[in-house]
Amino acid sequence: MTFATWWRGDSLPCLSPLPIFSAHLSTDTQLVARLSNHSPQAIATRFQMGNRCYLAFMGEVPVAYGWMATQQGSISALQLSFAIPSGNSYLYNFQTFPEWRGRGIYPHLLQDIIHQERFVQRFWIGYLPDNEASGRGIRKAGFHMVSDLVVSGDRVAGITLFESSERAQASADVFHLPVIAGT
Repeated sequence: MTFATWWRGDSLPCLSPLPIFSAHLSTDTQLVARLSNHSPQAIATRFQMGNRCYLAFMGEVPVAYGWMATQQGSISALQLSFAIPSGNSYLYNFQTFPEWRGRGIYPHLLQDIIHQERFVQRFWIGYLPDNEASGRGIRKAGFHMVSDLVVSGDRVAGITLFESSERAQASADVFHLPVIAGT
């Protein structure tokens, strides 16, 4: 899994306008459950853990969603959980509905979250290597790729840094992982 980050003060690239696009927080457990195909109980648990859900709309139509954690993050498929340091957030579980893909909604949603979450200093997001569309959307939104998980079997062994920078090192610190290799 590749990790990217955006830090407060970084520039944000200009995106092609989407005139009827909007994004906002939702605490509507039933709506989020229906849109994400999760049980209302699972959604309620995420909310209780302090996670926030953002919904994206084209006009009045919900077209995408994504989650932000500020206290505790996890990648359950890899049995990795981590406490999120103050001032940081972990963005996860984004989905643009199939009929709306390819229109630039994902990068707009990411940038709207950055604009709305003024007290978050550092945003972190990951994507799987086979999800090239997600990687393109993350880069297009202005995030900088900094590291990659090192997986041994079904467990995370550490993190590889893409560069020698404060941001790359911070990814190891945020995810509480040893640096296995780097440049």
